[in-house]
Parts: sequence; C-alpha cells; structure tokens
Amino acid sequence: MSFTIYAQMKKLGKQKKADIVPVPFVLEKKPESVQDLLDGLVRLGVRDYNARKDAGQILPYLTKEEIQDKASAGKVSFNVHQGEEAEEEKAVANAVQCFEDGIYRVFAGEDELTELHQEIPWKDGEELIFTFIRLAMLAGCYW
Repeated sequence: MSFTIYAQMKKLGKQKKADIVPVPFVLEKKPESVQDLLDGLVRLGVRDYNARKDAGQILPYLTKEEIQDKASAGKVSFNVHQGEEAEEEKAVANAVQCFEDGIYRVFAGEDELTELHQEIPWKDGEELIFTFIRLAMLAGCYW
C-alpha cells in the first residue's frame, strides 16, 4: 500500500516564497516517525536517481522558465552527478547524520520535528505538508 505526502524544500538565502511549492512523493508506507519519513524519502530519491541514470536521463534539458527560476535562485545548472550508483543504506545514514547534526530542519505543517523517533502529528482528514530547510550552505562538502 502506498502513501502520498507533500514536501517542500527551502534553503536560507534569496528564495521567493512563491518559488516554494509542495511536491508530491509516493512512499511505500505512511511514515509514523521522523526516521520513517527520512528513510522513505531518501530511498525514493535514490531509486529515482539510479533509474534516471540507468535510462541515460541524467543530463536533462532546461526550458526558458527553468533557466529563469534557477537564475533567480543564483545558479543555473543541470545538477549532473556522474559516478557510481547511489546506495540506499549510505544515503539514509547520511540523511540521518545530517538531521542529527542540524544541517537541515524538518517541519510538519507549523510544528518542528526535532527528534528521529518523534511521532508525526497526523490529523484525520487533514493534509500535512512537510518543509525541509537546509541551514548549512556547504551541506554535503567534505573538508
């Protein structure tokens, strides 16, 4: 049974609120905790990345609108990552470590989720939008 959630990503800096739109993600199951949420989203992202890579669709084309959106954000790029296939376990471990280190924050609606084992505040009949805010501009860099 699959479950759809909506998430929006934000980073500190010059980002227009209108540019931040919730994106649907279809997970294998309804996440009950922050750990479940991160695990499901990261595994989905890794699978999508590896599928695009296998299909030869890593290098997409950019429309005029995408170029304008990226330019307003300060960087126009294809987001090309070449190399080996991404590994789910390593990616999940990295996402969890970054969460614990405060590299990004997670909100469920207006409520900040601060602990991995914290339950997600689902309410019957209400759609919950998750917001991920990246706090460190050099997230993912190794020194």
